[in-house]
Amino acid sequence: MSNPLEILKSYWGFSSFRAKQQEIVHTILEKKDTIALLPTGGGKSISFQVPAMLVDGVCIVISPLIALIEDQVNNLKNKGIKALNIPSGSSVDEIVTLFDNIKYGRYKFLYLSPERLQSKLIQEKLKELTISFFVIDEAHCISEWGHDFRPSYTKLNVLREIAPDTNITALTATATRKVLKDIEDILELDNPKILKQSFNRDNLSYTVIKTNDKLSKLQQIFRKYNNPSIIYVNSRKKTKELSNYLNYNGFKSSYYHGGLSLTEKNEAFENWMIEQAPIMVATNAFGMGIDKGNVKTVIHYNIPSSVENYVQEAGRAGRDKEKAFAILLTNPSDIENTKSIFAQSQPSIIEIKEIHKKLYQHFQIALGELTDENYSFNILQFCDKYGFSPSKTFNALQLLNNYSILDFQQGKQKTSTIQFKVSSNQLISYKANQNLKSKLLDVILRMYTGLFEAEVKVNEFSIAKKLGITSFKVIEILKKLESEEILDYHKSDSDSEITFLLPREDDKAINRYSKEISKFLKYKYKKLENIINYIENDTICRNIQVLNYFGQISNTNCGKCDVCKNRIRTKDNLSPLLLKIISKKENISLKELQHELSYPEQDILIHLRKLLAEEIIGITNSNTYFIK
Repeated sequence: MSNPLEILKSYWGFSSFRAKQQEIVHTILEKKDTIALLPTGGGKSISFQVPAMLVDGVCIVISPLIALIEDQVNNLKNKGIKALNIPSGSSVDEIVTLFDNIKYGRYKFLYLSPERLQSKLIQEKLKELTISFFVIDEAHCISEWGHDFRPSYTKLNVLREIAPDTNITALTATATRKVLKDIEDILELDNPKILKQSFNRDNLSYTVIKTNDKLSKLQQIFRKYNNPSIIYVNSRKKTKELSNYLNYNGFKSSYYHGGLSLTEKNEAFENWMIEQAPIMVATNAFGMGIDKGNVKTVIHYNIPSSVENYVQEAGRAGRDKEKAFAILLTNPSDIENTKSIFAQSQPSIIEIKEIHKKLYQHFQIALGELTDENYSFNILQFCDKYGFSPSKTFNALQLLNNYSILDFQQGKQKTSTIQFKVSSNQLISYKANQNLKSKLLDVILRMYTGLFEAEVKVNEFSIAKKLGITSFKVIEILKKLESEEILDYHKSDSDSEITFLLPREDDKAINRYSKEISKFLKYKYKKLENIINYIENDTICRNIQVLNYFGQISNTNCGKCDVCKNRIRTKDNLSPLLLKIISKKENISLKELQHELSYPEQDILIHLRKLLAEEIIGITNSNTYFIK
């Protein structure tokens, strides 16, 4: 096989390339640096995998997620293409053997995480290979102005040292002009060819639904569309709660978030893929590498953090080119809460300095001292000790990490559990002779159930708040109760780690970067403003708003989004329809009227007020309508 179409047909079974794919293939084969902007579902992988099969050497792919790397490698292997990655925990001998296999085994692909690439051993071993070209997947991670910034991506210019004359292809689904410029500069690309595919998705309808009853609206949507769907929420707790609600109401759903075990994630994913549970309720941990063609609906239950995130997540609907829907549920309270939470979670420069200083005090590091030790770190205990906000502290740590002041490796927080070893009657007798212990036991019994039957997950910080004491005191008392064999207590564990990269200089270390940090924080707020402007702007077609945001100027209305449909609907006179429905049933609610009509709540209310003003209908104390 000597041409791209033959490779495409033989390994992927397609007879033609999608828009822009062929152009990317030819640019890579011409050995030119390339930046390719293909929206979600645009077939980025094929764009570099096909040319890699036609040229000598191994293609080095830098990708951000281990799960995504493993998925890509397995897909290639299933097609009979030789590809591998370096398993986590590989020893030096295993890495050397792996590179020998690449060198002499005619492998075509080696996938690496950006962190792996920083290893001097791997850099030296790469220099021994014949490299066809480099690929940077999810290249927006390279820019601090991108929506998913990864500090390790900023060090990818090391590729120029490893193989100075080898061309680089950077791929992303969502990037503004500023991010594209950062990709070009940081990767030191040589006059790159920038290829963009239109963000226009003819089959995807963007809709913002303003409602104060999101749960009822979800039921209404899924009664109408029962195809595979994704609901994005903003917290792990909400994934489970919303999934339980849907299952209780007869809809089959799974839930997914970053805190689940690998087994739980795989089970949820598999149930969704085979459509045993066609609705997936998830945080944004569910997404990268998800390739299911027949997703009909992507719903955002909460406001996403940026237009980029929204478009990337919404774009997981309708990859089979069939009609699909991206729905965002919101209301004025939602918007105010989002702004408030954002403000409460973003640290100021002064707060960053204070958190940074207290980290050194926490680990007893003296002024001017540089230590190379890796410190085990529990963020909640640290915040409790010094009275910091956990969300602000976490964001401060991310910034300190991004600017190489320290290295913060976030661990998985395991929840504490307790189970009583005594009976309820024995516990009552025990409490009679105690004071603070008795109060703590009362609070635990009020907050949690099933403590006598099984291990129950508890939160020491919530218990401490109820009692008005510190979490350290709660932990101390629980340990005493365990030693007295009143209960079994398994304290939460954290494998987060902090490594200080600079000597302790307190404010001086932050002062060097304060302008950049301030600019970055303002930019983050601007991203939030942009998504809120998108939500609130109900005069410009949603599709035009999306296209214009990414620099693709358009004045053509899509005719499918809520803005376009509302223009048509406002010409309609709903009054006769409303009167017909109300006359059939005495005392009908707004929710019931919405179920009967496929019009937005706002439009129905306009016509109801008109009918009320004309005294044709009346309204009861319980907000139901009737014919006068």
